[in-house]
Amino acid sequence: MSSPLCSLCLCGEKDSGWRVPEPLHQSVDTGRRAAYTRLMKHLLVFALTALALPLFAADNDGFVSMFNGRDLTGWTNINCAPETWTVKDGMIHCTGRPVGALRTTRQYENFILEVEWRHLQHGGNSGVFIWGSPISAPGVPFLRGIEVQVLDHGYATNYEKQNGKKSDWFTTHGDVFPIHGAKMIPLGKHRGDRSFPSGEFSKGTNEWNHYRIVCNNGSLRLSVNGHEVSGGDDCNYRKGYLALESEGAPIDFRNIRIKELPSTNPAPELVAPTDPGWAPLYTGTDLRGWKSAGDAKARWQANGWQLVLKQATDDSKQTLWTETEFGDVEFVMDVRAGKNATGDATPSLLLRGRDGKGTEIKTGLEAGKGGRVRVQVKGTEAVVFLNDKETARVPVPAGQGSLGLKDAGAGQDFGNLHVRKL
Repeated sequence: MSSPLCSLCLCGEKDSGWRVPEPLHQSVDTGRRAAYTRLMKHLLVFALTALALPLFAADNDGFVSMFNGRDLTGWTNINCAPETWTVKDGMIHCTGRPVGALRTTRQYENFILEVEWRHLQHGGNSGVFIWGSPISAPGVPFLRGIEVQVLDHGYATNYEKQNGKKSDWFTTHGDVFPIHGAKMIPLGKHRGDRSFPSGEFSKGTNEWNHYRIVCNNGSLRLSVNGHEVSGGDDCNYRKGYLALESEGAPIDFRNIRIKELPSTNPAPELVAPTDPGWAPLYTGTDLRGWKSAGDAKARWQANGWQLVLKQATDDSKQTLWTETEFGDVEFVMDVRAGKNATGDATPSLLLRGRDGKGTEIKTGLEAGKGGRVRVQVKGTEAVVFLNDKETARVPVPAGQGSLGLKDAGAGQDFGNLHVRKL
């Protein structure tokens, strides 16, 4: 494909049509005029080339911007509503609701990450996830990974008012700790595997803070507003996704940039699984994307990251169906059976649903128990997994259909609902 610059005839031998202003024609000879023309052509090419530089070009210090200031290119919404993460005034703005994450579309291993953040509400809570999993860990709305805490000072103030003492298990100045299956040996003062900062350097509500996070060969070091304060070694994972956390309060992020460092070739067990293409099925705030034959809201409640089916008090059962129909796909979700979910009232899914009917799939969960359910639907067979153990193979009709969450009357919870094409 020809270059856009070439289409302007600025670099070929043909006459470009560019002319030196007439007064100059009258005051210079032909040779000097030709030289001047060539110079102006080169300057124009240089200017146009500068405007066409890649959006994420490296700075002089080797850093590359991770946010273009206009949209969320390079990031993916894991388990939040579409409006949770937006671009506002050149910043990534988070409403804080529901609890969840916005992560990078690719993994990172060794790097220096810089990010600026400011809380917009007294007592706000958030975080930066390092070396995270592609979707939330089982039973929680958070990625498995190392969390670099982002807390407003009001969080500590509220804790002291409620408990009559200062906290001995968290600070608001840059704690670092592994979460939900990750591992880390904390540095300096710590409680358990939570590394506490060596100084108090973070600023309060509506003020900008700067984090510099250096990650190399499983070691992590955090600097807050220019002061190294906390970190850990022997992290597992030590290659994975990066993410920003939504956790209840509005927050802004800006000037997110990264400088990658040479690989240290981590063992496979130290690398997070890659994303096979998961897409969320639930917003965490409402029933968008779902339908029922009656009033679903009378039975189903959007409760943050969990979609809750209330215990029935009458016969008004309302199975919930996806508005989208699916062919060959894999579903994943965290399911918890209510304490009264026995017999036919245990959690069940309906596959390839049409006209309010579908093939029933039992999750295998007992009353009061929870687990991660995966169902692979391909051709005319569905394979069911509970906590990564295959539990059943069930014939299903060919073609496409909706996914149904069966309302059998007993209370139950569904969270972290995702789908991917096979």
